[in-house]
Amino acid sequence: MSENKDRLVLKTKDGDVVIQLRPDIAPLAAERLRTLSEQGFYDGVKFHRVIEGFMAQGGDPTGTGSGGSDLPDLKAEFTHEAKFLRGTVGMARTMNPDSANSQFFIMFAPCPSLDGQYTIVGDVVEGMEHIDKVKRGSGSSGVVKEPDVIVSMRPAA
Repeated sequence: MSENKDRLVLKTKDGDVVIQLRPDIAPLAAERLRTLSEQGFYDGVKFHRVIEGFMAQGGDPTGTGSGGSDLPDLKAEFTHEAKFLRGTVGMARTMNPDSANSQFFIMFAPCPSLDGQYTIVGDVVEGMEHIDKVKRGSGSSGVVKEPDVIVSMRPAA
């Protein structure tokens, strides 16, 4: 397995963020992010939900939190070995565990309540300081008015 094959470069207005995918624990989700990144799916997509001290969520082309790609939803790939820590990348979903599609979130801080409940698809290995600068939302929903966007996201290889 090529390490670069499993790395994505997410460009923000402030700089590059390198995500190391985890196909060892979430092969379906890792392949989905890689495929959509190769297609340019995430280019210009908003960080529509950002909660201070919790996470930044993006990956919905509608910018509303209710959209996804044309690909089918993914089966949950929950693990109890990996934990949601600062920089962990998780797959967003509805209350249905098998509903992850294109949306993902990046943790600002550890959140043990997510462990074993959501799919961990990767980790930020460089550039977390740029995610820290993403514009925050307000209220408990964290919906952002005039949100920052993912400039582009592509495989590193």
